[in-house]
Amino acid sequence: MTPDNYLGPIKSELQVKWPKNRTINLVFHGHSVPSGYLTRGIVNTLQSYPYLLLKKVKDRYPFAVVNTITTSIGGEQSQKGAKRVKKEVLVHRPDVLFIDYALNDRSIGLERSKVAWEKMIRKAKAYGTKVILMTPTPDLKENIQSPDAELAKHSQQIREMAKKYEVGLVDNYAMFKEMAGNQSLEKWMAQNNHINTLGHELVAETLLTLFWEEDSSNKEPNDL
Repeated sequence: MTPDNYLGPIKSELQVKWPKNRTINLVFHGHSVPSGYLTRGIVNTLQSYPYLLLKKVKDRYPFAVVNTITTSIGGEQSQKGAKRVKKEVLVHRPDVLFIDYALNDRSIGLERSKVAWEKMIRKAKAYGTKVILMTPTPDLKENIQSPDAELAKHSQQIREMAKKYEVGLVDNYAMFKEMAGNQSLEKWMAQNNHINTLGHELVAETLLTLFWEEDSSNKEPNDL
């Protein structure tokens, strides 16, 4: 569970008007899903959840200057991603860093994955960045209802790290697991391990809840 108002400072910044506003950078670090890969190598960048979220945040905060930056690489797991944080992620001066690696971390196992995620979390927090950990979107080759599924185990580890480091959490796995109780997940998938545009829209809507401002529709943006 994300700490109460974890992105409060960011939401306040998003309400500041010109000339006192500044650019807010949302950086997405991970594998093929945040990169926008669908199937047969097609990359639908502008319909991937990082860019759908950008549009939604801009609709909510019309005076804000916001960048979406993807540092994700298809096929990459978190050990490789952790090595790139200093030179390829923090160089973008992220205000918020989203980490999405669990799908591919099955190839390295829980222990190595935890070490890599914790390195990324610590480096980002030391830089002053707000960190959002993301549990994985589905892989249809696994039984999402089984607690013994590899992605279920990685999801639980991610939840524990979010609590340990007091950072944000978006629990995609729990969301899709609940949905799978009464419908087929194929509707949301481009292939067994890649969500389609509907799936990306769903993830973006979930991410947007982090940026909700109480009664924001009834007040003017702050021009401090």
